[in-house]
Amino acid sequence: MIDSKELLQEYRKKTVEKKQAATLRFTGVGEQDVYNITAPFELAGQEVLAGRIEARDSEASTVGLFTQTEENNWSRISDGINLPLQDPFFTRIDGKVILGGVDVVFSEEGQAKWRTVFYQLESVSEAKQIFVGPWGMKDLRLKQLTNGEIVVLTRPQGKKGGRGKIGAIVISHMNELTIEKINEAPLLENQFCEEEWGGANEIYERDNTLWVLGHIANFDEQGNRHYYAMSFCFDRAKHAMTKVKIIAERSDFLDGPSKRPDLEDVVFSGGLRFTGNHAILYAGISDAGAQKLEIENPFK
Repeated sequence: MIDSKELLQEYRKKTVEKKQAATLRFTGVGEQDVYNITAPFELAGQEVLAGRIEARDSEASTVGLFTQTEENNWSRISDGINLPLQDPFFTRIDGKVILGGVDVVFSEEGQAKWRTVFYQLESVSEAKQIFVGPWGMKDLRLKQLTNGEIVVLTRPQGKKGGRGKIGAIVISHMNELTIEKINEAPLLENQFCEEEWGGANEIYERDNTLWVLGHIANFDEQGNRHYYAMSFCFDRAKHAMTKVKIIAERSDFLDGPSKRPDLEDVVFSGGLRFTGNHAILYAGISDAGAQKLEIENPFK
């Protein structure tokens, strides 16, 4: 079983250098926050990133696209997509940009239910819904490999997944993706302990190896949440998580606001950009802001 406290001890033993962090600033959103961003990606010949746009005192969010105006400053594309989602992510399937996020529905009593929804982006302003995942599942992720196969990482909760565990299947084409297959995906070996949870944020294929950027989380005795950026290798032969490690924690980043006191210690992985032996981690911070952090390449 994977225990975040043990991983954190190992991480802090190896961390000797102060990492270079920068706060990302966003315009075109009024007084709202932008957090839980993607890494930048190319869409229709333009570099953009997607972000969760939300008022500080609300959970009702939209996802929009931003372009960089100068270093660390991003401006919302005024005629861009405006999707009723949380926590965006992207991938490419058959050369098309696929943007996903979490659709959250609140009942009159304030209770929430959620599912992962995928859109194909035709341009910065055109999005076509292509798949809707099962209710109760966030962090559903796709990655098309060089051989054309599509890796699907799931994250059931409840009877099968507790607070949240990672499962996986491999399909040949998108038309094979069904809610039934997602629900039946076997969990990976070497999972999170029962008191904790985690999920995948982005999948990478490097040197014939599948690597995953994700997050691992727990509650403390006061009910505060603690989220850490992590990475692991997906060993398909063993159907297991291997080489699991924390790659960043909240104290690596700059000071900034928090949505609530119980969310101060939250790093939500968004994506990576690679620069030789290093990588730039893009992340949501404390459910109120976004930053980037230069780290050692976690997939070396």
